[in-house]
Amino acid sequence: MRMHENEPVVIQREVSAVIVPAGAEVKLVPGQTGYITQALGGSFTLYIDGNLFRLSGADADAIGKEVERHSELPPNATEQDIERLVWERLRTCYDPEIPINIVDLGLIYDCSVAAGTDGTRTVSIQMTLTAPGCGMGEILVQDVKEKVEAIPTVSRADVELVFDPPWNHSMMSEAARLQTGMFY
Repeated sequence: MRMHENEPVVIQREVSAVIVPAGAEVKLVPGQTGYITQALGGSFTLYIDGNLFRLSGADADAIGKEVERHSELPPNATEQDIERLVWERLRTCYDPEIPINIVDLGLIYDCSVAAGTDGTRTVSIQMTLTAPGCGMGEILVQDVKEKVEAIPTVSRADVELVFDPPWNHSMMSEAARLQTGMFY
């Protein structure tokens, strides 16, 4: 659910967040005030005391919001059903500074689902970043891993960060290029 930019918030309980773009974990404390600058894919980018912080959707209650619910898996799901749901979940992952999901940004290079003999699945994902030195890289990888591993029957998500080929604007979807004004 997308909320209005600059919606005021008050931290209601101590909560871990990640400072953007450095990627370091910090603690936000009750009573701190700020604004939501981006609320996409269940996570929040907060502007507090002159800094940006990424707050996980699992901690939405710390700012008085509800945790976002995801679609369910159909009974007797096939690997194709799992893959469809994986892509759906990947579209809920956003860079805290860019309001476009990582699929439309062209950051996902490969996604495959393998069935285990015990009825579980392993999902393998290769992804990249818009810039190799991005401090938020490991945070995005963890977001992908958590969202994919929350899918029923997925026992493990192996997320590999790769930089070959290097990402460029041509990898973005047409909708993302239109949204950012990057026509070519």
